[in-house]
Amino acid sequence: MLTNQRSKFQIPSGHTYLNCAYMSPLAKAVEKAGIEGLLKKRNPFSISSEDFFTEVEALRKEFSKLIKCSAQDVAIIPSASYGLSTVAKNISLKKGDEIIILSEQFPSNVYPWKVLAQSSQSTLKIVEAPKQLALRGKIWNEKILDAISPKTKVVALGHVHWADGTLFDLQAIRKRTNEVGAYLIIDGTQSVGALAFDVTKIKPDALICAGYKWLMGPYAIGLAYFGERFYDGKPLEENWISRKESEDFTSLVNYQNEYQPGNRKFDVGERSNFILVPMMLAALQMINAWKPKQIQHYIKRISKEPIAHLQEHDWWVEDEKVRAHHLFGIRPLRSVDWIKIKSQLVKEKIAVSFCGNSMRIAPHVYNSEKELWKLVNVLCA
Repeated sequence: MLTNQRSKFQIPSGHTYLNCAYMSPLAKAVEKAGIEGLLKKRNPFSISSEDFFTEVEALRKEFSKLIKCSAQDVAIIPSASYGLSTVAKNISLKKGDEIIILSEQFPSNVYPWKVLAQSSQSTLKIVEAPKQLALRGKIWNEKILDAISPKTKVVALGHVHWADGTLFDLQAIRKRTNEVGAYLIIDGTQSVGALAFDVTKIKPDALICAGYKWLMGPYAIGLAYFGERFYDGKPLEENWISRKESEDFTSLVNYQNEYQPGNRKFDVGERSNFILVPMMLAALQMINAWKPKQIQHYIKRISKEPIAHLQEHDWWVEDEKVRAHHLFGIRPLRSVDWIKIKSQLVKEKIAVSFCGNSMRIAPHVYNSEKELWKLVNVLCA
């Protein structure tokens, strides 16, 4: 059973960080890997041509273990927007086709589809969240399934909603998209690493993840899975290292038409970042040791009673059957003084986020039940 892991982080005493959905803190091991990479880059004569490939391939393999796919299907990206833009540029649509997204979806998973819809004269269809709070998650999932029709060519959403943690039934959505031949594109930035994701079960066409949230890595690096529908796709950019035989630095001017095998063609240029790659690798090794299922179980244990108390005192939290444990929204069922609450949170050194009319809570294994009670005491004062 996973226990509290705060000792593995540098979080100052007295600070309650319930905001991993904003940005994860760096574990000591991840920080150490970054410092070692920085020192290595200080003396570039210690960096061999092989070093451009070895840790990148280790990173690709570690991510493939996390989501249960072939390492050949993994690409190294700098951001979620980069991966989603790559996907959108490899999908051909025509007038009358439909792209489905969700209301208040994170912008990186909206703008590429708006551009594609405009350029192809297709329709961007937004499935709104239910206004009612009762059975909200269940009804929203039903609305998504009902929205998918023979006109649907793309469904793009997260595993959970980034603002309140609503859990989407990806297997049911995959089944429905298969029936109409639509792409299923998943932004896993707010879930992968903390919530189990199995490519062999969900079978998405693409899974795109920024690395600085639940993958516990640094900013400006991420990972992506591209399924077989993209095997013949075109990369967003043309860089030298993704080409065949790029390992041979003496022959780089023997320009190649072919790419490296698998989905390496989708890698970002300068993927061999000697600081970010070892940090991301250390983070994924840590997560794979903890296991996402155990992370969910731990957070559920420490949050169950505090959430129940909130629900008994005029705060709404989605039923746990249709939300994630690592990310959930809290909404007041009565009039509250948000200015006073925010001021008290700052005073108590409690970090959360506010997304629309929802307070977003995002705990992790460095948090304790005591810290969640600290939040409850502010909200129920």
